[in-house]
Amino acid sequence: MSATVHNIGPRNGRGTDPSLEPMIALVAADMNLVNAVILDRMQSQIPLIPELAGHLIAGGGKRMRPMLTLASARLLDYSGARHHRLAAAVEFIHTATLLHDDVVDGSDLRRGKRTANLIWGNPASVLVGDFLFSRSFELMVEDGSLKVLKILSNASAVIAEGEVNQLTAARRIDLAEERYLEIIGAKTAVLFAAACRIAAVVAERPESEEAALDAYGRNLGIAFQLVDDAIDYVSDAGTMGKDAGDDFREGKMTLPVILAYARGSEADRAFWKEAVLGRRTDDADFAHAVTLVRSSRAVDDTLARARHYGQRAIDALGIFPASAAKDAMIEAVEFAVARAY
Repeated sequence: MSATVHNIGPRNGRGTDPSLEPMIALVAADMNLVNAVILDRMQSQIPLIPELAGHLIAGGGKRMRPMLTLASARLLDYSGARHHRLAAAVEFIHTATLLHDDVVDGSDLRRGKRTANLIWGNPASVLVGDFLFSRSFELMVEDGSLKVLKILSNASAVIAEGEVNQLTAARRIDLAEERYLEIIGAKTAVLFAAACRIAAVVAERPESEEAALDAYGRNLGIAFQLVDDAIDYVSDAGTMGKDAGDDFREGKMTLPVILAYARGSEADRAFWKEAVLGRRTDDADFAHAVTLVRSSRAVDDTLARARHYGQRAIDALGIFPASAAKDAMIEAVEFAVARAY
């Protein structure tokens, strides 16, 4: 089957700005049921737990990962209800990792709001993250499928490995592009892949369809993270939902920095070395970093890589027949890349 090449960029193949709205509309009724599970399972007799968890869960996120579970189920014409609890489990895993990430990174802003660790402190954020992880595993066990449990538990382990890998790679100016891709494949793409794949498991579809949905989610996740890393240097806090320059100040060797450093002059490289070591972190330094990543075309090439992985995600859906769900999932890829424009 030949692949269809889509115009992944600021405008989609229909000449309009790509949007998540088709996917949101597609799964709206199912998402109401997922949200009911989330609300029920984040409750506790300890008031701080739902208060802190609710701060992030109700904080304006797109619910991209559970939506992918629901959309994948629609793609497969699944008519059961198991995917509602599993989509909630996926969201709990994601939320738990965000709580832990903000502690590790010392972040002050998440989705345009103050982070939970800034309000309640690091210990509370870590412990509530642990609570949400536990709730996610309860939901998996209740589903009763060892295969689903294996997929999601493996994803949780890989995410943790990715975060540790990123932690040990921080402030390493010699970070290779291959290791960077390993990190984002683990910390971001694996949950996108698992969120899609479990729909094929509950729908009892063949391994080929499981693999196709896994590939769709994995490539979408990589594209999504590449764009996130690019817009740290081209956007503002209002657009990004986090402080502009957070990655720069934390010494993260994201792809724009890896490319800008490799292409820079001796003076440019000296600047990057100082910046990555945490010695050049004020606003003027960040402004200079933005100039360097733009002049070296590092952002352009990072976004070109995102479009490449986005096309791979779309190609993975080629085995499925045309449907509203397939169209919505394709446009979700276009939207993920277009966020940077």
